[in-house]
Amino acid sequence: MSPTVDATSRLVKNRASRYAVRVIDRHHGNRHGRSAEARTAVLEAADDLLAERGFAGVTIEGIAARAKVAKQTIYRWWTSKTDILFDALAEDAAAYFTAYDGDDLGSDLRHHLRQLAVFLAETDPGAVCRALAGQAQHDPEVAARFHAEFVAPQRDRDRAPFRRAQSRGELPDDTDIDLAVDQLVGPVYYRVLVTGQPVPPEFTDALVDRYFSR
Repeated sequence: MSPTVDATSRLVKNRASRYAVRVIDRHHGNRHGRSAEARTAVLEAADDLLAERGFAGVTIEGIAARAKVAKQTIYRWWTSKTDILFDALAEDAAAYFTAYDGDDLGSDLRHHLRQLAVFLAETDPGAVCRALAGQAQHDPEVAARFHAEFVAPQRDRDRAPFRRAQSRGELPDDTDIDLAVDQLVGPVYYRVLVTGQPVPPEFTDALVDRYFSR
C-alpha cells in the first residue's frame, strides 16, 4: 500500500523523534474530503485504542466511539478490527520509513536501524505491529496476512540500503543481502518482541559497526 499524507500525520502527531517524517498539508477535495477524514479518524482510533488497551481491548464499537463515526461507516470499508489494524499498520509503515541514501552504506544503515527501532518500540503503529505479531503465533490467517502485508514490504525496505550501495558500486553484486539483513535487524526485533530491552541508537550503531568488522 502506498504511503499517504494522512498516515504520516498520524505518525507524527504523538512522536517527537527526529527520525519521523514531516507532515505535508494537502487539501482534500469536497467530494472525498469527508470520507477521507472519517477513514483517517478510524485508523487513528484503532492505533490509539490498541496502544491503550491491547489487542483484546479493541472493538469495532470502541473504534467507532473514539473516531466519532457510525459503525456502518466502518463496515463500509472493513469487516473486522483486524482488517482495520492491518490497513493502519501498512499505511503507517510505508509513510514512516524514508530513504536516507547517505554518503555510504554505514550511514545509510545507521539511519535505517534507528528508524526501525523507534518505529517498533516507541510508536503506536509499532504497538499494532507487536500485537499482530503476537496474534500471528496462534492464528494462521493473521500470520499469512502479517507476512504478506507487513513482513514482505518491510523486508524490501530493509534491503534497500544494500541495493543502493550496490548501485553506487560500494558492494559487490553477489553480496548475500538477506543474510546481512538478518544479522542487522534480527537483534532489533529480538529486543522489541522477546526481551523487552530498550533499543537505543548506541545499540543499533554497534550492530552496524560489528557488521563492518566481521
